[in-house]
Amino acid sequence: MGLISGIRLVQLDEEKSVAEVPFRWRNKNPFNSMYFAVQSMAAELSTAAPVMLALKDFDADVALIIVNLKVDFVKKAQSKTTFTCTEYSRIYETLAQLKQAEDTVAITVKTTGRDVGGNEVATFYFTWSFRRRS
Repeated sequence: MGLISGIRLVQLDEEKSVAEVPFRWRNKNPFNSMYFAVQSMAAELSTAAPVMLALKDFDADVALIIVNLKVDFVKKAQSKTTFTCTEYSRIYETLAQLKQAEDTVAITVKTTGRDVGGNEVATFYFTWSFRRRS
């Protein structure tokens, strides 16, 4: 669905993760704004990418799942929307707590969506849960 809606990751490093989604007919609802589900996919990608980057350097098998989602919609998304997450270091520190098999930790990661004018459209809070497998 991400491919169909045009979501793409435009930056990923230890500073920030940026995902953007265009405003086009497939992504628009009858109220001439972007579907919240499309925004959610782009927002999730902007938090999942740094999670995967942190796991790449982690020497263990780790299961992960989103266990909670909170969102604050500020205004209608009526243009290309860019979601930025700057919480890589917090994610990495959280994963470092997984010392033994079956250890679990969770972290709530924030990403902010902005329109082409730089105005905040929405802020998403994804709670990621991690479990170290044996």
